[in-house]
Amino acid sequence: MIKLTVDNIEVEVETGSTVLQACEAAGKEIPRFCYHERLSIAGNCRMCLVEIEKSSKPIASCAMPAVEGQIIKTNTDMVKKAREGVMEFLLINHPLDCPICDQGGECDLQDQAFNYGGGRSRYELNKRSVNQKNMGPLIKTHMNRCIHCTRCVRFSEEVAGIAEIGAINRGENMEITTFLEKTVESEMSGNVIDLCPVGALTSKPYSYEARPWELNKVETIDVMDAVGSNIRMDSKGWEVKRVLPRVNEEINEEWISDKTRYACDGLLNNRIDTPYIKLKGKHHPVSWNEAINFISKNSKNKKDFGGLIGQLVDLETSYAFKSLFRKLYNSQLIDFRQKDILFDTSDDFNFIFNTSIHKIDECDFILLIGCNPRLEATIVNHRIRKAVNNGCKVFSIGDPGEQNYNYKIIGNNISILDDLIHEKISEFQLLNKAKNPAVIIGESALKSNISRYVISSTKTLLKKINKLSGFNILHQCASNVGSLKLGLQTKNLNKVYNSEFLYLISSDEVLINKKENQFVVYQGSHGGENASIADVILPSASYAEKNGSFANLEGRVQRSYKASYPPGLAKEDWEIFLSIADADNIDIGFSSFDELRKNMVTEYPHLGQYDKIPISDYNNLKIDNHEKKDFTLEVNKIDYYQTNIVARSSKTMRECKSIKLKNKKIEA
Repeated sequence: MIKLTVDNIEVEVETGSTVLQACEAAGKEIPRFCYHERLSIAGNCRMCLVEIEKSSKPIASCAMPAVEGQIIKTNTDMVKKAREGVMEFLLINHPLDCPICDQGGECDLQDQAFNYGGGRSRYELNKRSVNQKNMGPLIKTHMNRCIHCTRCVRFSEEVAGIAEIGAINRGENMEITTFLEKTVESEMSGNVIDLCPVGALTSKPYSYEARPWELNKVETIDVMDAVGSNIRMDSKGWEVKRVLPRVNEEINEEWISDKTRYACDGLLNNRIDTPYIKLKGKHHPVSWNEAINFISKNSKNKKDFGGLIGQLVDLETSYAFKSLFRKLYNSQLIDFRQKDILFDTSDDFNFIFNTSIHKIDECDFILLIGCNPRLEATIVNHRIRKAVNNGCKVFSIGDPGEQNYNYKIIGNNISILDDLIHEKISEFQLLNKAKNPAVIIGESALKSNISRYVISSTKTLLKKINKLSGFNILHQCASNVGSLKLGLQTKNLNKVYNSEFLYLISSDEVLINKKENQFVVYQGSHGGENASIADVILPSASYAEKNGSFANLEGRVQRSYKASYPPGLAKEDWEIFLSIADADNIDIGFSSFDELRKNMVTEYPHLGQYDKIPISDYNNLKIDNHEKKDFTLEVNKIDYYQTNIVARSSKTMRECKSIKLKNKKIEA
């Protein structure tokens, strides 16, 4: 530790800290544009100048190491004058766009010019003009506003791991651009908008939509994948205008994927806003009473009842659906799976990501089995890249596709797991020596004919080296882990599909082949192919239009909150279930959302333990015997921008997909 003095306040900081960090530890506000705690130090903007005793000139505090006994001053006349001069230089070529700039109201340059700048401008020459750059459908450029902080350049190289943005020329002629003038394709590219301290890089879909003070801001959870990134939804009226990241060091730090950020325009497109019933092969709009009575009438003569839950369904809806089936239809035949994979639900360990997302950074050996983390869980992939930068070695069974770090494919056949167990290949020695190994199993390795072998072999391998905490299942859907915690898994998935009465809750990923005598109810927020074959369509609120909770891939339960309102006659799911039960005079145990959540937490106490990761007793875990299997593993191809009904309804996501395909053709 180092002791030094900042404005007559003695502080103690860790060895290797900078002067800027020491000033912050003393509670002093230091202006900056180029410095960011998650990026390398550039020292470009010079706005963070401070005075250090015995130094004749002001010092850039972001780049100066803290030294024992330093005496630092942050508020002297020299510092004030130096900062005014730096601000004047920064504003020389900056246009007076504040009234029309999307960054207005949340702009670092505005705030710091007001707090640290001079009261007038002395510059009388023409300002420079820079051509706008095409960075694709997500990022809008206004390069006349750029102050060359290079945050975007450093983010693309250091965090996103794809060097797509760079600087050309020098001095006043310096410009930020994409290499070869291509569009930006990183799945995390939108984060440069948050990093940009001025209005040079802004959100293209959000352009000129609203001012920050006009928006209703709600802190909630992302459901575009199973990571559970912490986000803020900003809405105006009935529409979610934008999605921004929230800091959560244990999950997403302060980054989010582009799908999380930009798919929100799909929340209003392709919506179901009124109930429908099918008569003579055509859907007709009806009242709620007519739709519910039609369901009640057609359920009377059915023998078996099955339910399917989609990938964006919250815990409360799943529990309410289970209560409806138990008490009204006397059925337990509810499932969430898209493939016939049978998970062991005797302990959460068997189906969650046990390493924990934030501890991936500390891994020194990672084995991927049948997964493409870059497309399946972008934030997890970012953590893997951080581990690689810290010296971690990544190996894969099956080709994971293009990643933003180095990895080695040790084979495509799953039988290589047996070779690892019996120490037949050199990678076992690396695994055995690793202090923090992780094995990540993707859904491609969980096909029905091989899933038990892959899971049991992986457990056997990790138990052999006494590292069972490194066993991880990489789920892709937000509702998967919650459904498993609620026990919504049947022994025979086909029996659900073939039920005489099939009730779909936002289930759009598996297309239903409707049988002749089958009665299908579709309840969801968006219209899809399954809705088109349903006998009854019930409009429900989307995840952004109701309160709920989700269990992420770690088993961590987090609450989501209502950010907007459902359109037309759409209702929250639990209200629909209550109306269906009331039509048959059945009490399903709740009459309000609070009562529903209370019942769920009473029956499943762990679902009321928010933001906590389940702890397993590795000593008493059951590991099934396995027979060696010979199977060539192919990692599923993922259409990243079209993975769920909301993303498919998003115009922005469709544009991203189109440009991705176009760029691939050009490269070919």
